[in-house]
Amino acid sequence: MAVKSLSPSPDRREALTRRIRFLVAVTITYNVIEAVVAITAGTLASSIALVGFGLDSVIEVSSATAVAWQFSARDHAVREAREKTTLRIVAISFFVLAAYVSVDAAQALVGTGDADRSVPGIVLSGLPEVLRVMLR
Repeated sequence: MAVKSLSPSPDRREALTRRIRFLVAVTITYNVIEAVVAITAGTLASSIALVGFGLDSVIEVSSATAVAWQFSARDHAVREAREKTTLRIVAISFFVLAAYVSVDAAQALVGTGDADRSVPGIVLSGLPEVLRVMLR
């Protein structure tokens, strides 16, 4: 009985790696734009939620950058070795975001200021949903 490998062939692995690199580049580009717009609009509107949304985009950029670093290696074994470090970077990024949101929520509970309306914030909140539907 022949043993069949569940791993993709080297050609298939290389094609998948190129696709991952492309998707990571698109993700980083989109999230940098989203972060700048959200943080700027949030600051102008005094919206903690919108600034937090922008900071979440910064976290997503750091995560995508970590994945890009992981897949920048040509050798599959090196990519495998980088996976643990990449996962740690992503996890730490989300813990930092959780800490920020917790502190912000506590400040919002004791604060009295209301945020102004932000048209860029409203557009930015709906845009990912539209893109998600388009990418299906």
